[in-house]
Amino acid sequence: MSSTVPVASSPGTPPAASVDLSTSVPRTGSPWPHRLLWANLVAQVGIVVTGGAVRLTGSGLGCSTWPQCEPGQFAPVLHEATSLHPYIEFGNRTLTGVLGVLALLTAVVVWRRPGRSRGFRVLGLVPLVGVAVQAVVGGLTVLVDLHPAWVGSHFAISMLLVAASMALVVRHREGDGVPEPLVDARTTLLSRALVPLGAAVVLLGVVTTGAGPHSGDAEVGYRFALDPALVARGHAASVWLFVAGVVALVVLTRPAATHERPRRAARVLLAVTLAQGAVGYVQYFTGLPELLVGVHMLGAAVLVAAQTAQVLSLRRRGPLAVAQVVTT
Repeated sequence: MSSTVPVASSPGTPPAASVDLSTSVPRTGSPWPHRLLWANLVAQVGIVVTGGAVRLTGSGLGCSTWPQCEPGQFAPVLHEATSLHPYIEFGNRTLTGVLGVLALLTAVVVWRRPGRSRGFRVLGLVPLVGVAVQAVVGGLTVLVDLHPAWVGSHFAISMLLVAASMALVVRHREGDGVPEPLVDARTTLLSRALVPLGAAVVLLGVVTTGAGPHSGDAEVGYRFALDPALVARGHAASVWLFVAGVVALVVLTRPAATHERPRRAARVLLAVTLAQGAVGYVQYFTGLPELLVGVHMLGAAVLVAAQTAQVLSLRRRGPLAVAQVVTT
């Protein structure tokens, strides 16, 4: 499928050449900017895993305060009675600094790319701003003794940053022209309807975890005053609805007339969803072992990234036409 958009011309002059929207913005000579955006995405997913390790090892209060680890001590001090918990928590805080550097470099790369839209540049700032917000939220989470609402908010913000980082990876290889649909209207409508449903799946998972046994510290017993089994059933119901919707997406994108990109993205999303659902059921029926819970947290981040890519796969954006450049 190819598409061209004619460039507006003045009355009485020959029509200008059409601009082909089937191609993306010409890539720069160096591949490292795109690799940097991928590194930022991987790091955003990775911090979810390390943050999960802090909670699942009971190290959430390994450092009793923030931004210092202990009053008067920025880093944990080794002595005979020291456990591994302070080092696990401090290690996760240190990785936040690495993530911040990657987010800063991401913002620089996006803003230095010539000819890109304001929207794309603003998107490039989201990881950097998000990392700063997460540092504060993480510190407050420690100060309120790992209240599940704060822990859940910390996780939910990470999911938003994963989505924004995935969008940057996709948008970096695109232009800023008018989006050209690659599928019919009903497929687009279904895909958009699955976005709030996917968010509900993730948030119900957060609530389920907040009512479960993994508080982040052995001495912190406060959990959501909800029946864990009942919440888990509600979470499972939302997952099954989501699975049905993704299966429908795969069916709608199967016709040969459909562009390959939406077909591939829908299949990837279905595979990730089924794998994530399988891990969820196994962890539930095996008593929520820490390793499987950690894998499930990783799966949630991968699911968010896959759904973001799927939504963006339904259209393509070529370079701005001359008429658009003049009017924008």
